[in-house]
Amino acid sequence: MASAQELRKFRANLADELHSAAIYETLSRVEQDRSRSEVFSELAASERMHALVWADKLRANGKKAPSGFNAKTYLMQALVHLLGPRFVLPSIAAAEFADRNKYAGNPDTARMSEDEQRHASVVQAMANSGMPAASQGADIAQGESWHRGVSSGNDLRAAVLGANDGLVSNFCLIMGVAGAGTGNKAILLTALAGLIAGACSMALGEWLSVTNARELAQAQVSKEENELEHSPESEEHELTLIYKAKGLSVEEARRVAAQIMQDKDKALDVLVREELGLDPAELGGNPWSAAAVSFCLFAAGAIFPTMPFLWTSGTTAIVQCIGFSVLALVAIGMFTSLFNGRSASFSAMRQVVVGLATAAFTFGIGHALGVAVS
Repeated sequence: MASAQELRKFRANLADELHSAAIYETLSRVEQDRSRSEVFSELAASERMHALVWADKLRANGKKAPSGFNAKTYLMQALVHLLGPRFVLPSIAAAEFADRNKYAGNPDTARMSEDEQRHASVVQAMANSGMPAASQGADIAQGESWHRGVSSGNDLRAAVLGANDGLVSNFCLIMGVAGAGTGNKAILLTALAGLIAGACSMALGEWLSVTNARELAQAQVSKEENELEHSPESEEHELTLIYKAKGLSVEEARRVAAQIMQDKDKALDVLVREELGLDPAELGGNPWSAAAVSFCLFAAGAIFPTMPFLWTSGTTAIVQCIGFSVLALVAIGMFTSLFNGRSASFSAMRQVVVGLATAAFTFGIGHALGVAVS
């Protein structure tokens, strides 16, 4: 008989596999491209097979194998339908990467371990497939640098954190002002000012960040282009070393490098991707769209604690402000569970506890300052 700890592990593994299978099945149904849909379907079938292993282990120990889904599954399925596969795929790829070795080191799960590592590579390749590739070398570069996309290209994570910034900062601002005993009109004015100021600050910060990143990237690309123009032999040697490091023989690496050098644009694309880790077609993204998105996400979070003061006042407004903020914190916590590896209930509860503790602290500070000033 398995121990209680082993049984908990069996249930956790079963839940993970059922979650992954359900998500891949949803992706398969929603995906418009037939070949990608078939890949998702194959991944779902593989995850279903893994789930059967853990279900059988539970039954062998006289335990019922649960078959339902958790809130995280339904949330991710809704996002797939609402936003499309390409938006949520980076988050799924990040989760697959984090779990790729969860069955490693156990002879009984060696086959599943191989499957999980293959799933991580396949999903990340599909997450990156929307990015333009100018050559075979660029494809190789993209494949080798996929882990950069997991950490930096996660739109879902950025969206959730942006909304959380707006929510928590304005919630705390309102509680601080309310703690000082300020009237409803002053609180509302402060809340709206905090929303606008915070959103503008976030937008400007994002604009500067993306603009500076683009300018630096463009300078690096120009330098690489200049080297390619004036020192082609040196750049061809660098390409040879790149492909040799990838496992090609010296002769094969030289042949591939020479072939790529016949097209300077293709050579520049490969060198920029390999040496600089940049996508020449993106170079950090559009600063204006990044600023607009940051503004909207911050404002979307900040509006929740502000709304009650538009139609009520006093204690009623404060109570409603806390209620709206708690609901928003719960939603954000559930969203964070999509990429932090924790359950939706745990993530939501943690978000609420931390948010309320921070708001209570600022309320206390505001009250103390209000008493001192008066």
